[in-house]
Amino acid sequence: MHVNPCLTCGACCAHYRVSFYWAETDAGSDNGVPAVMTDQVNDFLAAMKGAHTSSCRCTALQGVTGESVSCSIYERRASTCREFAPSWENGIHNMRCDQARLAWGLSPLRPESWIDPNHFPKAA
Repeated sequence: MHVNPCLTCGACCAHYRVSFYWAETDAGSDNGVPAVMTDQVNDFLAAMKGAHTSSCRCTALQGVTGESVSCSIYERRASTCREFAPSWENGIHNMRCDQARLAWGLSPLRPESWIDPNHFPKAA
């Protein structure tokens, strides 16, 4: 059984600017990122509000980073978010995930971070 350590993290959403092609917003496509949650970066790029500021916290991130988080627009999130694979999710290390976690005082993920320790039977 797998757990999702991202639900107790959120570091990437609170560390990196989330920018993407403007047409990914609902101004350019059905069910796109809500345009009201974005800022225009230039003629081609939009960025999530908050993630385009010095604090870098995406406005869609809900909860407390490093404790319990969720994305308020998860099904409508940008390609930048969809393509950011957390370390070891698919057996592949992602140094940028590690960097974001370290910036928030969190340990880097390990392959075993994706295994639910409560799934295994306890010794009698």
